[in-house]
Amino acid sequence: MRAVWYERQGLAQEVLQYGEMPTPVPARGEVRVRLLASAVNPADVNRRAGRLHAMDFPRIIPNSDGAGVIDAVGEGVSAARVGNRVWVYFAQRGRAFGTAAEYVCLPEELASELPAQMSAEQGACLGIPCVTAYCALFDSEPIKGRTVLVTGGAGAVGHYAIQLAKWGGARVVATVSSSAKAEHALDAGADVVIDYTQASAGDQLQQAAVDGVQRIVDVDLVANSQLVLGAAHDNAVWVSYAIGSQATAALPMASIIRKNLRLQGLYLSGLQASRRREAQHCALAAGSAARAPCGGQRVFSAANRPGPSGGGSQGQSRHGGDSLRSGVASLPALSIHKAGFFSVPRPVSRAFLKGCYCAPNAVQWGSDCRSCTC
Repeated sequence: MRAVWYERQGLAQEVLQYGEMPTPVPARGEVRVRLLASAVNPADVNRRAGRLHAMDFPRIIPNSDGAGVIDAVGEGVSAARVGNRVWVYFAQRGRAFGTAAEYVCLPEELASELPAQMSAEQGACLGIPCVTAYCALFDSEPIKGRTVLVTGGAGAVGHYAIQLAKWGGARVVATVSSSAKAEHALDAGADVVIDYTQASAGDQLQQAAVDGVQRIVDVDLVANSQLVLGAAHDNAVWVSYAIGSQATAALPMASIIRKNLRLQGLYLSGLQASRRREAQHCALAAGSAARAPCGGQRVFSAANRPGPSGGGSQGQSRHGGDSLRSGVASLPALSIHKAGFFSVPRPVSRAFLKGCYCAPNAVQWGSDCRSCTC
């Protein structure tokens, strides 16, 4: 099979290699998925770059999210699953080989049915962002009737969090960094959107929060601490799911303590498998007919490829349709709280091949697979 891999960490253009590797065979309890799309998360970039992650295996095929068709099953897995369209996540977590290849083998519970109305590119974008958003919102503390703050509301996790929070009955305030991103967050269903780059952002957020926000879904706790603390209600739950440019920094502990805030880090690999499975199934159930969860990752498709021997047509990334302006799939943007469907987050997270933030451009298998064309 064709694949992209690295054997040392560093800059993408220096360490990524492309070529042929043996096609994997599913072990007991596993399925093999013929991949049609592979999505890239910031965590995949960090692992390849060596940021806060060691080199866990001698050779790594990156990317944990993807979508495709089950073409083989291991012992203990029903043969009826062969031919099923699925979306997968966590492929390169605890395993060396992820979805930046034509095939991937992984435990069958990590491959969920892909609704018929969703493309492979859309399904590939569910994965880690949508599961993260669900886990950040839903636990023993209900959100119905409460105010939820989503920082980075135009990002992949943020966009899903807005929609899921609205489905859960919350009032949602989101922060963004531009008018274009504000429009995107509003399309997702946010009740109020604030540009955090404005000098008056703190005052705007306090006014929008009214009596204070009861739950915070935060992309960068260090950078957003002062903004959040000014709007947080006493006893609020503050969930931080990502690490920004500062991995270590001082926090205003006096304010955190006096407001009795519950600070919670969220790292999917550290959650119990049962909690991840709950999120995996419930996130889609929330949409009842989930439509287009194509989130901020870069997506690389490899449709119309031949069998395990390799060769054939070249893969390419997909651009968005009229409703997206800079999205990664062509489909209407429907809000979950209005129509029971997921709308499409824009591609804003770090690209895998070069580490840029541009919208997807054509990236082909072969000699060009290590460089972005933007």
